[in-house]
Amino acid sequence: MSLAHAVLTSLIEKSSSGYDLARRFDKSIGYFWHATHQQIYRELARMEAAGWIESSSAPDAGKTRKREYRVLSAGRAELARWAREPSAPMDLRDEFMVKLRADAALGEIDLRAELRRRIALHQEKLAHYRAIEQRDFLHGKPLSREARIHHMILKKGILLEEGSIAWGAEMLAVLE
Repeated sequence: MSLAHAVLTSLIEKSSSGYDLARRFDKSIGYFWHATHQQIYRELARMEAAGWIESSSAPDAGKTRKREYRVLSAGRAELARWAREPSAPMDLRDEFMVKLRADAALGEIDLRAELRRRIALHQEKLAHYRAIEQRDFLHGKPLSREARIHHMILKKGILLEEGSIAWGAEMLAVLE
């Protein structure tokens, strides 16, 4: 996946300035696709040059150079083309797994404190995801198709965090 497709998705959801897009990105797509604000701004320039998006002076720009971006039909077509392509399953690249293998091989590394720290981070993220779920999806009202899709994406994050916590607890018992 390229960052361009993540940015196109976010802009289709809501046209916005680069700054507002980067802030929204951090609070949505950024949970599963990380990008710095600089990367997003560079991608906006590339996408505009490719004819996928256009920008205009933002209504609240005043004397600044603030631009508002919106997706053009070529950008929608590119996003649809990309979305129809098969995607590879999630690739697990976790440095801590290699450290555990090193511990198994050497038998002299104490990784318990790091594992406890990681479990705590997963617990924090799980609590954050559950708060989002409570705020946005568990209010008893029927959800639109778009909201149900967003909820299912969130549920995957919840399940990943729950699994990581359970695995961490089991691994901690092995290390102790």
